[in-house]
Amino acid sequence: MLRLSASFSLLDPPSLSPSVSHLRPRRLRALVVAASASPSARSLRLLEWGKVCRAVASFAGTAHGREATEKQLWGVESVSYERSRKLLRETEAAVRLLGSSGGALDFSGLDTVAVESAINCVSGGSVIKGQEAMAVVSLMLFVESLQVTIRAAMKQDEDSHNLLLPLTETILDAVVSKLLVKSIQDVIDDDGSVKDTASPELRRYRDQVQALESRLCQLMDKLIRNADNEASLSEVSIVNGRCCIKITGDKSSSFDGLLLSSGSDAGSMIEPIIAVPLNDELQGARALVVRAELEALSKLTDKILLELDNIQILMQETVTLDKVTARARYSIAYDGTLPDLYLPNIEHGIVNAAKDEPASTTSSAQLTKRPWKLFIPNAYHPLLLQQHQENLRRTKKDVASATAEIRRRRIYGQDIAEEDQLASELDFMKIRVSELERNHPIPVDFMIAEETTVLVITGPNTGGKTISLKTVGLASLMAKIGLYILASEPVKIPWFDAVYADIGDEQSLTQSLSTFSGHLKQIGVGAGTNPLEGAALGMSLLGSFAEAGSFLTLATTHHGELKTLKYSNDSFENACVEFDEENLKPTFRILWGIPGRSNAINIAERLGLPLDIIESSRHLLGTAGAEINALIMDMEKFKQEYHEQLQQAQHYLMQSKELHNDLEVAQKSIVDHGIAQRKRKSRVVSEYAVMARSIIHKKFQQYRESAVAQRVLEEEKAAEKAKSEGAKGPEPASTSAPKKTQNTNSSMVTEANGKIIDENGGIPEVGDLVYVPKLKNQATVVKIDSSKNEVQVQAGMMKLKLKLKDVKVQKQRTSR
Repeated sequence: MLRLSASFSLLDPPSLSPSVSHLRPRRLRALVVAASASPSARSLRLLEWGKVCRAVASFAGTAHGREATEKQLWGVESVSYERSRKLLRETEAAVRLLGSSGGALDFSGLDTVAVESAINCVSGGSVIKGQEAMAVVSLMLFVESLQVTIRAAMKQDEDSHNLLLPLTETILDAVVSKLLVKSIQDVIDDDGSVKDTASPELRRYRDQVQALESRLCQLMDKLIRNADNEASLSEVSIVNGRCCIKITGDKSSSFDGLLLSSGSDAGSMIEPIIAVPLNDELQGARALVVRAELEALSKLTDKILLELDNIQILMQETVTLDKVTARARYSIAYDGTLPDLYLPNIEHGIVNAAKDEPASTTSSAQLTKRPWKLFIPNAYHPLLLQQHQENLRRTKKDVASATAEIRRRRIYGQDIAEEDQLASELDFMKIRVSELERNHPIPVDFMIAEETTVLVITGPNTGGKTISLKTVGLASLMAKIGLYILASEPVKIPWFDAVYADIGDEQSLTQSLSTFSGHLKQIGVGAGTNPLEGAALGMSLLGSFAEAGSFLTLATTHHGELKTLKYSNDSFENACVEFDEENLKPTFRILWGIPGRSNAINIAERLGLPLDIIESSRHLLGTAGAEINALIMDMEKFKQEYHEQLQQAQHYLMQSKELHNDLEVAQKSIVDHGIAQRKRKSRVVSEYAVMARSIIHKKFQQYRESAVAQRVLEEEKAAEKAKSEGAKGPEPASTSAPKKTQNTNSSMVTEANGKIIDENGGIPEVGDLVYVPKLKNQATVVKIDSSKNEVQVQAGMMKLKLKLKDVKVQKQRTSR
């Protein structure tokens, strides 16, 4: 149970409420009954919960969704812990679905009122209307599209599937009858009228009506043209569905007819005698059209009746999903955070505040180590944030409208003076936008330790204590009913079975006056109980709350005696709100562990209270009170200096972390650059090595070819020399001797029985070992080309093509 009391002072007598313990003391219960017959309802009104409910409901797309959302939010007091957890999971699932589907969850195009009317008509035996039937079609098509969107979102990952399944399982299982949709679309047009194609009879009767209307128009036109009374004015009019002629003037008509109505100002309505039969026939044809339309709608009603159960399920699940989506849209619109909602005395843990450290006087090390009962960093009051956003949005809209109007006037060259006035107003509105953007609502931090049962908040009047109380109270209600908390991550908040509040004058936070200022303007001077009695009563009551087992009580006070409870009872904690004394505005920062001081006399002086009363008040306050205030001022100053130094140290720590990160990044860059350089050098060396090997191989080939050519040239010279020396010798004894010598020197190759024969060494075959004189080395035959008398040999890594005459067979391959 959360108890909010503002305040224990002579102007704000406290209102009590029962504790969370099931063993409530009778004396507390009696005080509760005496305080209020319906404390929870009064507390919701004091916290302005109704405005929050209406704000959340406005995000629903349908009329039934808005009604269901507001009704659900008003039932916050009866929600169990398990139900609260389920509501939060539903909101989280809807937030996930909105993030993945966007406009697919736009319910604003559905007319649930017409769908409900259709259900009532069909179930009650009435005939459905065309617009109601089309509303049913819109609902069924929307659900069919929504099912596709949900299934696509669930396929993204297993977490999305598990999160969305409980929320959307029913609507995914809902049956959408495509046959019924087609049947309705075949009969009803988009505007809700019955189509001509609904039945052959309807088409025939409508054609008949059209023909009769055409004949009547022609007849009336002829009668008006033939009228010779120029002093009268005539025109065709319809009276009760009958075509008549309206005559204005003093003289009578030139045709016979029935006078339906007359008047000096309105003229006379005359139905020509000649037009009576046609009007009667037209009335009959129209009645036939109505009957044919009714028959078509009746048949359609019978078809809808067969699917009525499915339509009711679709309607119910659509409104439910619209209700959940409204909570999700509200949470997204105001940048809310999913709270860690826990049940007191069951779930306890430490809140990790490292993600988003609130601007408080507590160090980050303390935040991450202490177990918190309630932890809400940078919390906004929802109504203040809503009001600010609405004002900003409205002002920006006015700026856009004024800009468009000035542009329009310049295009059409309208009054320059009015344009100058509009330009001046536009400049003022732009200044207003800048002020709103600059004066954003200031968040407040709440960090209540696990051992704290009663928090006493003190501080100056108009210092923001009431806003703090209402922010915590509304945050507790919002988490309980499945809404995100308008705060930074992480948020830890206990589940309260009830929230009770007493906010003094029931001030509205949409105004700038605080509780004290409201009192002061009403009564002029403080009045109420005796301060000593009020302090004693307050100390006794807060002690009773702590002893009775109340889970958490928040109270504001100006009584100095209440500030001392912390030093005698570990269940108490002090806190105060800062106040800018120069501008008389709160800073909305909470200083923990420091009792605040009240500036009632100073503020009263600033608000115009007579000086003699101010001086008398200061004299009555006495020296002791002044010394206490001076001591508190010193404590606040010390706390402020400590906070500034802490912020400076955190700033330096952040800078050192950034520098450390920069150094790590630079070191990594250097290492990566060195690795890249080594890889590049290795790659370049490898490329040059390949190029070098290629060049060396090429040069070696050139050198070998040159050496071979040189040997061939030398052998040719030696052969020529030997030939010339042989020519100078004695003549041979017979003519056969030269032929024999010639055959020997030329190593002729002949072909016998298709085989190549080398006269110098026999028949070369693939695999034979031959001697190559030009190389002065041995080689192996790898290929023989008999058509060219060539042979390809391999010596080591080198392959050569030579003439058969240039090789000598040393060893033939063994025949198989």
